Amino acid sequence: MANKGKVVLAYSGGLDTSIILKWLIEQGYEVVAYIADVGQVEDFEAAREKALNVGASKVVIDDLKEEFVTDYIFPSIKGNAVYEGRYLMGTAVARPVIAKGQIRVANEEGAQFVSHGATGKGNDQVRFELGYYALQPDIQVLAPWKMPEFLEAFKGRTDMLNYADKHGIPVTATKKKPYSEDENLLHISHEAGILEDPNVPAGEDVYSRTTAPEKAPDVADIIEVTFKDGIPVHVKNQTDGTEKSDPLDLFNYLNDIGGKHGVGRLDMVENRFVGIKSRGVYETPGGTILQNALRDLEGLTMDREVMRLRDMFSSKFAELIYNGFWFSPEMEFLMAAIDKSQELIDGTVQVKLFKGVAYPIARTSPVALYDEKRSSMDEEGDFRQQDSEGFIKINAIRLQADTRIKKVARDLKKENAA
Repeated sequence: MANKGKVVLAYSGGLDTSIILKWLIEQGYEVVAYIADVGQVEDFEAAREKALNVGASKVVIDDLKEEFVTDYIFPSIKGNAVYEGRYLMGTAVARPVIAKGQIRVANEEGAQFVSHGATGKGNDQVRFELGYYALQPDIQVLAPWKMPEFLEAFKGRTDMLNYADKHGIPVTATKKKPYSEDENLLHISHEAGILEDPNVPAGEDVYSRTTAPEKAPDVADIIEVTFKDGIPVHVKNQTDGTEKSDPLDLFNYLNDIGGKHGVGRLDMVENRFVGIKSRGVYETPGGTILQNALRDLEGLTMDREVMRLRDMFSSKFAELIYNGFWFSPEMEFLMAAIDKSQELIDGTVQVKLFKGVAYPIARTSPVALYDEKRSSMDEEGDFRQQDSEGFIKINAIRLQADTRIKKVARDLKKENAA
């Protein structure tokens, strides 16, 4: 078969991408397997060997962990990106850094195509492909799960297993779980399979990154998280003296200690971009700690009206991340506004980790807007309590007018009825 060109495939080493790798080769493509290291627990050398044995012309293992933390995780937390008010979006935040790395490797390898193993029902197909096109408009995308010839060959999991057996592709190197998982530094997600019934609680065996809160230590850890312009720059454990400042080390430490205390579990039904509802079970310990700490510090340092505007932006910011628009003009606009809102969000928050909860218990800042004397109930400070009388009367004007006009309307209605 004539060579159709070179394709860089986002490769995980699992069943789907291994089948796709072999199938693309059979279709006449030269395939470079691209493995992005975003903090998942994986035997990368075993994945490399598997890809080469299946037929990849080259395997690129790309360490993206530090970039992922500094350029994606920290900015998403800085912008209070919480999808549907609950979800810190570990999968969605990771996709743009992977897409960026994949496009870079495609350019280095002279590849005309990129490919992925995301299905046509989920969010990841959108996130990857929008990222590809935004970063390199003329790139060609091969998405097997939307290609008729691939769908004709593989109608279900049985067909894929038979194909793997036919071509000697190992699929039982690890014990298969009856649900799917996606893991990176920010979170691990669990969905599909036995979790598709939203009325069935996830068993404790589903969770792998966090201790069950009821089995977490009976002694709390108190940690101090220091922020500069909304970015975490230092963590200190008051309990044992551990300190971390390097971004990757800091975030890994928060994941470890948060997981130990059962922090960051979430079980929810969410709305996918394509219009389907899905149930996901998530573990996001480090992200949850930082989110809670930063939000608390903002209460001390952020102007009230700026916070209201930022909160209006935050829901859209989260939506853009979830839907795959990280590389978009509207994201650039929001990032600039978020950066401005965080310019003086400096200070340290003490967070208590205990039995599944990370809650702030103290906070300090060199640029706090909080004035202890002004807020005190024991001294007047520079606030004249008498001024509140006029303040209240001015704010009451429209309330009084509303009540009066409603009374007039009721009286007119009674007269007309009579």
